[in-house]
Amino acid sequence: MSAFSRSGLVKASALTAAAALVLTGCTATEETCVFDEESENLQLCLGTALPITGNLAFLGPPEEAGVYLAENEINSAGAGIELQMIFGDSGDTDNKAYETEVPRLLNAGVAGIIGAASSGVSLQFIDQVTGSGVIQFSPANTSADFTTYDDNGLYFRTAPSDVLQGEVLANQIAADGHEKIAMIVLNDPYGTGLRDRVTEVFEATGGEVLAAPTYNTGDTNFTSQINEVLAVDPDAIVLITFDEFKTIAPDLAAQYDASNFYLVDGNLSNYSEDFEAGLLEGAKGTQPGVDPRDVVEFNDRMNDYWVELGNDDLNNVYSYGAESYDATILLALASLAADSTDSRAIADKLQEVSGGSGNGEKCTSFAECAEIINGGGVADYDGVSSPITFDEVGDPTEGSVIVYQFGSDNNFAPID
Repeated sequence: MSAFSRSGLVKASALTAAAALVLTGCTATEETCVFDEESENLQLCLGTALPITGNLAFLGPPEEAGVYLAENEINSAGAGIELQMIFGDSGDTDNKAYETEVPRLLNAGVAGIIGAASSGVSLQFIDQVTGSGVIQFSPANTSADFTTYDDNGLYFRTAPSDVLQGEVLANQIAADGHEKIAMIVLNDPYGTGLRDRVTEVFEATGGEVLAAPTYNTGDTNFTSQINEVLAVDPDAIVLITFDEFKTIAPDLAAQYDASNFYLVDGNLSNYSEDFEAGLLEGAKGTQPGVDPRDVVEFNDRMNDYWVELGNDDLNNVYSYGAESYDATILLALASLAADSTDSRAIADKLQEVSGGSGNGEKCTSFAECAEIINGGGVADYDGVSSPITFDEVGDPTEGSVIVYQFGSDNNFAPID
């Protein structure tokens, strides 16, 4: 881990080189960040371990798009800090891309790693990252395990715990009149944790969970799980899966009314090109985050910039893009507030700049918050994804879970 400090006056404008850095992440090589040694700005090097491959790969583009947009805005603000990103692939627990990517990022001297999306994947390398004195900041981890995890005060996340998502999902199922449900569950901390919370809340409403078979990452045949849930004749079926849903759904829908499917954030995606029209019509699902109708301008801006960089259109899949953007903004603001790029110094300021200390001035953009910090004040960043407001263990204390429903095009939209 390398650290830089800022001295002298904050420069009035960003270096012209910053625009070029946005397009490539780092100059010279993707293995390290290379800064102008004569610059008086803070020079912050961060990495990502987001799902470019694996069973959450559909979340990779919006999450990377959020990081890229934040990097651009931070470097364009001319606020006395330059950010360079080294992008990496988290993969999943089957292909284990993180086993090579995380050491690569740590060897490059990053102050923090944004990722992983999967709770199960994050748990594979959290000890390696935080044990090295580096911040791990996930935009999408929802497992309740992280709330009490011994992370040396170096783990943060912008997504709320599945304690909230499980409650919202279970109550929605009950409100829809279902009394007996079955589940198919990914056997990892995310899947089993969400299963347990849904079970707890649904049973508290008077409902009954009849069956909840599990499967493992990398499995490709789900016949036994499908047969088990169909055998108990449930009112509704909850599918706590990742990309395996693409294999499960057609077989299950051929034998069961898919309008009684309930999905979660791990598989809530646009399936318009994957399934025959109408297959998922009426199915519902939940996802932590902001109502997309409230962030149309942000999502358009993120998508436009992503496409400008030469990538394919996000195709209306923005899941955890706002959370990834906010994670990047918060890390840069904490670095600016600490006047340091040392991981521990940044971590010690993250609660403050999120508003968790309770004595900051509200602001909603990097430039606005940076102006407060550079003026000697305390910034309280209210993010695109939520007001965030970290508690003492790095969990956001404010957040929301949106309920969605699929239309005949197999794409989802918020329920009015």
